[in-house]
Amino acid sequence: MRRPESDEAPESDAFPGAPHPRHATVLIGHAAAEAEMLSAYREGRLAHAWLIGGPEGSGKATLAWRFARFLFANPDPAARAVREARDLSVDPSSPAARHLTSMAHPDFALVRRVWQTKEKKFTSEIRVDDVRAALQVFQMSAAFGGWRICLVDCAEDLNASSANALLKMIEEPPARALILIVAHRPGQVLPTIRSRCRRLRVDPLSPRDIVDVVETLGEPWTDADPAVIAAAAGRASGSVREALARLAPASEGVGALIDSTLAALPHPDPRAVAKLAEALSSRASNEAFEAFHRALYDWLAAHAANTVASPLGAWEAGALWDRVRDATRETEALNLDRRLHVLALFAEIAAAAKRGR
Repeated sequence: MRRPESDEAPESDAFPGAPHPRHATVLIGHAAAEAEMLSAYREGRLAHAWLIGGPEGSGKATLAWRFARFLFANPDPAARAVREARDLSVDPSSPAARHLTSMAHPDFALVRRVWQTKEKKFTSEIRVDDVRAALQVFQMSAAFGGWRICLVDCAEDLNASSANALLKMIEEPPARALILIVAHRPGQVLPTIRSRCRRLRVDPLSPRDIVDVVETLGEPWTDADPAVIAAAAGRASGSVREALARLAPASEGVGALIDSTLAALPHPDPRAVAKLAEALSSRASNEAFEAFHRALYDWLAAHAANTVASPLGAWEAGALWDRVRDATRETEALNLDRRLHVLALFAEIAAAAKRGR
């Protein structure tokens, strides 16, 4: 399993400057989903693979890490501690929790995009070699005699080869093996993977929940004015990540520009489009660049679901989704001009709307 070369290396499954989900000691807003996982384990109905779906930044990874930590700390589902547990919380000072938090648990593997030190960027997707290396955890006996767990964050980053490598393990899992797959858009996950997983839906967080999560993150997030945090939470569409992108100094003002420009689609003000493209062109605007694409995917999803009021047909919306995804991956993989990429996306949408008339 490949990991960042040092604790200072960025992690593709964490928001810059915020604690990684594995450090979270509380779960906010998902009591029902947590209870479902605990019940399945306690009653001997634990599926060997779970597909945890929901909007990006809604707490799916926090729930997955919490479940993994609970199973490592309580390897026997019939134990008294499991029978009496009210939730999946674990003492942070326990050996299982400390091993997992430090990424030193021998029975755990994490699959995610890898940081490339030389290129100073993440791989554009999860490579098949990364999946195969992580799945080796299932080829060895459990070091502590309990569960062996692999967490995939996230499914959208898998390419065809890496998804098929994961599928083979899901189809023929060894005993006491668990695969947790985080998916922002579970409907796009390989159908053969979806059909072999127990699916769990995590709903968007309420603005109050997002504020509560931000309050657990410490500085610099808690230094922000409470009114500013509340405003960011209210415009975050149920996503902590979106709220943090609005609170991050580097993204100041860009969030409002994204909102106003996309609100005018499919025919926004060309001056606003040019201003937004310029704001997203810098490599320092990574989070804003990602926030723009999340908002654009949300816009496309809304128009695909409501074709009566949309200038796009369902087919056009789906085709646009694919083109946006492919163009974004190519831009990141080849380090292409982000400004031109953004301008091209708006031109694509305008052309699609014209065809849909």
